[in-house]
Amino acid sequence: MPGTNVEQLIARGIRAANSGKTSLALECFEEAVKLRNTPANWSYLAFCLAKERRQFEHGVQLCQEAIRKDPHNSDHYLNLGRIHLLAGRTNEAIHVFRQGLLYEGNVHIEAQLRTIGLRKPPVVSFLRRDHPINKYLGKFLKKLRLR
Repeated sequence: MPGTNVEQLIARGIRAANSGKTSLALECFEEAVKLRNTPANWSYLAFCLAKERRQFEHGVQLCQEAIRKDPHNSDHYLNLGRIHLLAGRTNEAIHVFRQGLLYEGNVHIEAQLRTIGLRKPPVVSFLRRDHPINKYLGKFLKKLRLR
């Protein structure tokens, strides 16, 4: 029976964190790490600390430790990327999100990347993005579904 309560607490915390209710998620994960010390719990706690208490560096350290212990869980990369976004480090966040997608598909990471609005690199990299060759060649290749 106690295991069920912990599982419910963790599930409620994850739902709250993913829906933007990080103050509720923070309460859940502060309790969850006391009851069950797992990398996933620490990862979500790190995100909640960064969001609610602005403890970005501490959150990054906790997420990186979770990644070291469980490197194939994309949720750790999701939480680390979210912390980087909160801290204003978009390029680092994009890099971390892409790393997480290498291990497994994650709809939350994909949603974050869509929100950021990534652009593909120019077709001809030595020309500026707004050069007519890049513009029209990019449109042409997209129409052929090659890009």
